[in-house]
Order: sequence, then C-alpha cells, then structure tokens
Amino acid sequence: MKAKLERSRQSARECRARKKIRYQYLDELVAEREKAVLQLRKELEMYTQWAPALDEGHIPEAALKMVEEEKRKERERLADRDTNRQ
Repeated sequence: MKAKLERSRQSARECRARKKIRYQYLDELVAEREKAVLQLRKELEMYTQWAPALDEGHIPEAALKMVEEEKRKERERLADRDTNRQ
C-alpha cells in the first residue's frame, strides 16, 4: 500500500513538473507573438504615414532606403546561394 501511495505521489510531482514546463513554453510563445504583433503594428503605422505622400506621387526617403536595403539583402542571398553551389 505504501509503495502504491509513493508511486501516486511521484506521478503527481512529475505531472506538476510537466505542467510547469508547458506553461513556461506557452508564456514564451505568447511573448514572442506579442512582440511580433507590436512590430507589425509599427510597420503598419509607417505604411499609413507613407500613403498620403505616395498618393501625391512622392516617394518617402525611408521607403527608398527600405527598397535599397531589400535589394542589397537579395544580392547577398543570391551570392551566398551561388557560393554554396560551388
């Protein structure tokens, strides 16, 4: 009887430990998603500010910089891909 009670206690401890780990994982996941949402909201605000200028036919300097940065990154990706093929 004592052995069965001890196994039950051990099982309960293990269950609580698994539950704690699961909640930690979920907390981290929520924090990452909240961070991503904030970043997307910031990006949306930036695009919203650019819209009137674009409607008038003007390209904001920050937009030009972003396009140039994306072009640079793409060139680097292509160069890395070509290097890895050889």
